[in-house]
Amino acid sequence: MTQFDPNKRIYGILYAGTAALVWGFLAIFIKISLNDVSLAVVVWFRFSVAFGILFTYFIVKDRPKLVIFRKPPLLLILAALSLTFNYLGFAKGIQLTTPSNAQIFIQLGPMLLAVVGILVYKERLSLRQVSGFIFAGAGLTFFFRDQLTNLLGSEDIYINGVIWVIIAAIAWAVYASLQKKLVETFHAQQLNLIIFGLPMVMLIPFVDFSVFQAFTPGLWILLICLGIITIIAYGCLAEAFKYIEANKISVIVAVNPIITFVTMAILGSLEVDWIDGEVTTMYGIFGALLVIFGAILVVLPKKLQRL
Repeated sequence: MTQFDPNKRIYGILYAGTAALVWGFLAIFIKISLNDVSLAVVVWFRFSVAFGILFTYFIVKDRPKLVIFRKPPLLLILAALSLTFNYLGFAKGIQLTTPSNAQIFIQLGPMLLAVVGILVYKERLSLRQVSGFIFAGAGLTFFFRDQLTNLLGSEDIYINGVIWVIIAAIAWAVYASLQKKLVETFHAQQLNLIIFGLPMVMLIPFVDFSVFQAFTPGLWILLICLGIITIIAYGCLAEAFKYIEANKISVIVAVNPIITFVTMAILGSLEVDWIDGEVTTMYGIFGALLVIFGAILVVLPKKLQRL
């Protein structure tokens, strides 16, 4: 079992907190960008900007770590493929539904990561975790029904969007499990060279590069921000795994939907015309809070020692 330095836990908390913060805005930025750009271009651009920044850093500061390109481990390739499915599924889910909706259902990812710990690492399922799964399941049901009642003839589209987000959550849990194992041997950012670079190459055939000529300055800024969010979030996540346990990271990450909900509420009150408003009743908000509460119960460590 990996031993963590208690004096450095604060670094893990700060890294995980930063990831949660930028992820809170990610779904909103993706939704806005999909108004003008195809899903493939958005996802490819995210990986490309993140890879470009990271690769440039290693070229300038630490070239020896580029040796990872010679023979990347199989687990790293699988992690990169998993994150690719996560990006595509999450973006498709946002396109078909809303940012807040996607953020609620993606919470299945941290909970599935806890399930991996139970099945793979033979961790015992506690009563609190069972309660968490029940709360989250009830919350997802409340939220799902609330969203369906607010739709007029778009129920099938919404359900398809939810399915895509669930696929993304499963893919994220696989990625996070593999990343947790890999950081025990490799430098966290060294791994991200492959995790960002492989999907970037894989998605090239699906990108129509001619569309870049028509991009406005605002759209360029938006897409570059998506790439920067990518490298900040996953860079911080990889670093957090070095300092604190995966379940504690999941607790921190689980609160990011609150940021999305609050931001979307503010945008709705301002009646902006560059993103559609969301309709969520108190019934749906209650369900969303149950999901977040349940997810936190599931991923909390058994012993509530200090973070």
